[in-house]
Amino acid sequence: QVQLVESGGGLVQAGGSLRLSCEFSGSTFDWYTMGWFRQAPGKEREFVAAIGERDGPIVYEDSLKGRFIIFRDNAKVMVYLQMNSLKPEDTAVYYCTADRNIGGNSGSMSSRTRYKYWGQGTQVTVAS
Repeated sequence: QVQLVESGGGLVQAGGSLRLSCEFSGSTFDWYTMGWFRQAPGKEREFVAAIGERDGPIVYEDSLKGRFIIFRDNAKVMVYLQMNSLKPEDTAVYYCTADRNIGGNSGSMSSRTRYKYWGQGTQVTVAS
């Protein structure tokens, strides 16, 4: 059974940076597309970024391009989300997610319903 454990969240001032980490276990990491979603209070869970199996295609939510970077370390079975120039509207619980056979197109990789495995989430709060 795949398990995902996020870490790295916290409180940061606007303009600051955070790096979220997600540790994968329970299967062969290389086979999985890895993604990050976030959910702010009172809002639906939304797509942030995803990276395909091995070092496959990378997809970002358009509004986050240039500020957020997703990357994976297959040797460490970790996926990361580097978040720069943070804004108060980035405040949310950030979730790591994974699944196989999602395909390499942006529509599939950004769809919440395509992912089976989810972490417990890590809170990111950006103070103005």
